[in-house]
Amino acid sequence: MVILKSRDEIATMRRAGRVVARTLERVVAAVKPGVSLRELDELGARTITGEGATASFLGYHPRFAPTPFPASLCLSVNEVIVHGIPDRTRLRAGDVLSIDCGAVVDGYHADAAVTVPVGEIDPAAARLLEATERALWAGIAQARVGNRLSDISHAVGQVAHASGYGILADHGGHGVGQLLHEDPSVDNDGRPGRGPRLRDGLVLAIEPMFVDGDPAYLHRPDGWAVATRDGSRSAHFEHTVAVLDDGPEPLTVP
Repeated sequence: MVILKSRDEIATMRRAGRVVARTLERVVAAVKPGVSLRELDELGARTITGEGATASFLGYHPRFAPTPFPASLCLSVNEVIVHGIPDRTRLRAGDVLSIDCGAVVDGYHADAAVTVPVGEIDPAAARLLEATERALWAGIAQARVGNRLSDISHAVGQVAHASGYGILADHGGHGVGQLLHEDPSVDNDGRPGRGPRLRDGLVLAIEPMFVDGDPAYLHRPDGWAVATRDGSRSAHFEHTVAVLDDGPEPLTVP
């Protein structure tokens, strides 16, 4: 069931979004060769709690997962596309790191992700990150009252196809509110002009996930991390966006 949010609810989600934005800023600033994923997660956890919020991911246990998620951030390196569990792995120059963060304020979630370089990265990796972020903003531009849900999907997918990147199947955006994942699902590809019309008060997480090789994927033994089968690199960008009469408003920007 799609749940439209009141202006007061959106205001609360905007507060949660600012916590997410500040957390991502602090964690991104700490990314460098030699830092461990666990150290970055600990920084994220301290930032979220220091802002008076709660981490959305810590203890989250959807049906597909064998265990609750054990960390505050999802940290996914190179071929890991989403849902990487922070561990003692230390980043190396040339890696790309996806940082996914969610926070809860007064019972309402916000969710965002960014993929960043670790030190100097090669031109191919830089192009992948640029295209995936550009696809996010193309999708956001279509999150307008009166458009169809698939207009967002089509805008995201067109960037991937034009750039030659694979799109992760069965993974995409979603509604956000009192639950981290609500209806509707937001695909990252599709024909335009399909699905329900977008209405004022709808809040969506729009999140392109592109790979620079075969988009076939597998789940790592931990049951959480999703990685490319062929080892190709991936990128993931996300914002929580309110669909409003006067246009889309990303709630997870600084």
